Amino acid sequence: MNKAFVKESDHDDDDDLEPAATALPAGTKNYITTEGYKRLRAELVHLMNEERPEVVQVVSWAASNGDRSENGDYLYGKKRLREIDRRMRFLTKRLEMAEVVDPATQPNRDQVFFGATVEYSDKAGETFKVTIVGVDEADPLQGKISWISPVARALLKAREGDTITLRTPAGLDELDILEITYPDPQ
Repeated sequence: MNKAFVKESDHDDDDDLEPAATALPAGTKNYITTEGYKRLRAELVHLMNEERPEVVQVVSWAASNGDRSENGDYLYGKKRLREIDRRMRFLTKRLEMAEVVDPATQPNRDQVFFGATVEYSDKAGETFKVTIVGVDEADPLQGKISWISPVARALLKAREGDTITLRTPAGLDELDILEITYPDPQ
């Protein structure tokens, strides 16, 4: 069938299609905590040593069954292999360019820097607690925000008791820094 009538591309394996949210600003380093680095490394090892070999085995079995054009196990397996390979390439690149920062070794514990856990309140009186982490380990629902996020950028270098201004789409908001903590050195 002519590709003009179906919604398919010439190749499904677009090498570096990862979410735009993980993009780093040009000229910046990929800072990551030691825990974040270990987590990404563990994911890469799991994909490489466990998940990919299992999928390769399923695809090999499905291919041996004959007609591949209507073989769901084969088609899904090939698609899943492409996804695994894409994620492995992404993780490999991110780990190669990662600059590991151990927040426990931060000498200036009275100021907000990478890895700090900050408790602050906004002008409405709501209290928030966030930890500033790397782009690849950000999870806002767990209170982990990327160091390049607007809130983290506003908080950087602030001290306990400071009031900082945060630009939001709704206007300016003032944040009062209540507490700054770092993990204890081990």
